[in-house]
Amino acid sequence: MRKIVKEVDPRYLACPIRNVIDKFGDKWSLLVLYHLNQYGTIRFNDLRRDMADCSQKMLSQTLKRLEQIGLIDRKVYPEVPPRVEYSLTERGYSLMPHVSGLIGWAAEHMDEVKVES
Repeated sequence: MRKIVKEVDPRYLACPIRNVIDKFGDKWSLLVLYHLNQYGTIRFNDLRRDMADCSQKMLSQTLKRLEQIGLIDRKVYPEVPPRVEYSLTERGYSLMPHVSGLIGWAAEHMDEVKVES
């Protein structure tokens, strides 16, 4: 079976929107950032309780990705059982006015853009 290789336009690789939104543009990342902005520092289980529709695995993956790109900080305390807390980094806080603007826009226009299921 032949594998079809599609060339990617080099402009796409240098596009800030594609590269940045690809890192945290999913619904879980934005919700995690929102919660951390609202509560400051939060433990994993508290975050999981607030985001009950997100699986434990997906939440873990989302937190790991946000930590890797420097938007959140993960602090592990040497206790038994281990205590892990998450908070926004300076970079994460610098993003929040833009996320808050998007949240405001969404609240204002939700009925207009809602797709019927």
